[in-house]
Amino acid sequence: MSKSSDSLFRVQRLTERQNMQLLIQLRWIAVVGQVVTISLVHYGFNITLPLLPMALVLVALVATNLAYIYWSQGPHRPVTSRSVFYALLADVLALTIQLYLSGGASNPFIYLYLLQGILSAVLLRPHYTWCVVAASFVGVIGLTLFHQPLHVQFVSQEGLPSLYVIGVLLSFGLTSILTIVFLTRIVDNMRRRDTRISDMRQRASEEEHIVRLGLLATGAAHELGTPMATMSVILGDWQHMPALMQDEDLREDLQEMQRQLLRCKSIVSGVLLSAGETRAEGAESTTFVSFMQGIVSHWQAHNSVGHFALRNQGAADFAMLSDTALQQMIFNLLDNALEASPDWVELSIASQEQQVVLQVRDHGPGFDAAVLQQLGQCHVSTKQERPGRGLGLFLVMNVARSLGGSVQARNQSVHNGGGALVEVRLPQSALAI
Repeated sequence: MSKSSDSLFRVQRLTERQNMQLLIQLRWIAVVGQVVTISLVHYGFNITLPLLPMALVLVALVATNLAYIYWSQGPHRPVTSRSVFYALLADVLALTIQLYLSGGASNPFIYLYLLQGILSAVLLRPHYTWCVVAASFVGVIGLTLFHQPLHVQFVSQEGLPSLYVIGVLLSFGLTSILTIVFLTRIVDNMRRRDTRISDMRQRASEEEHIVRLGLLATGAAHELGTPMATMSVILGDWQHMPALMQDEDLREDLQEMQRQLLRCKSIVSGVLLSAGETRAEGAESTTFVSFMQGIVSHWQAHNSVGHFALRNQGAADFAMLSDTALQQMIFNLLDNALEASPDWVELSIASQEQQVVLQVRDHGPGFDAAVLQQLGQCHVSTKQERPGRGLGLFLVMNVARSLGGSVQARNQSVHNGGGALVEVRLPQSALAI
């Protein structure tokens, strides 16, 4: 089973477990309602009822409800559609027996069969639903032929038993209330299920896009290896040619080209290392604060900014391995902040509740409302006039999510200097050795 299929399966099982819990609650209401109704009819209206058989039915209903509670609470015991189907069949059977003992089809509470049919139509697959409806129909037909009659002596002016009219009204009100209450909660479960499925599909689509980007980046890194090696050999030969080395300006240009070529090789090696194409000998043991200071030093060496500061606000200095993906994520945040605010960028690190908190601030124009609403979606950017943009926060979101963290972005108030603030929270356990 694929990862996405397994996730959808678990979401479906969770929804069915929640629906089973609603049915358990409905059964408790049914037990309490039957106790009140039987007591009122038998002792309040002096209508003789077979109390012992009806009490045994209630005891059986309570026992099955407790059994379902025990079963549904087990984390490794699946609650399936078949389980819900059996629960509804048991409810139909219990209702049929109670009606048989209290007047059969003439009992006004026979309309409670409608509640079972409605619930089955919402909760179950069509073939299960038709089985519940068929069982209810058989019960109604059986109750018209076989039942224990009730002797009601009170008659209204219309010629109908007054208690029957009251019973019909109570049955109608009870059925309507229970239908509305439980259907509303079941529909909420379904909506939450659909939302979770939609989120998982969106995440799967994003992860697929990341895989494609990774394949393209890895392929480009492999392809760039040969021309960079060729250029490195040529530059090395030029640096050993006396005619070229006599020109000071040309010598400095060659040295700068060699430095930039070494930087390109480092970037390509990092891409291949992140993709697992090379062994991770470069993953060194370090501490979190040292790791962040190294990232900042490397970034400052290749970028010019009017004001930059790394603020340590009580970050825990735990042992960790240097992570290329985490390093690239922070580079993306700093690069985005620098593009928006060339004169002022700050990075702060802190620890809160076993989490590492990274905050990147700038004094740029901030985020548009539309960008904040679609934060982290691919190609959503404030720089749409430049093709290929919109991947920075998208990659940041997915790196953070792969580590079990989260990303939030907001605009700062004018009192704080304006601009944007991006906050990344990562569990310390995901980084520590």
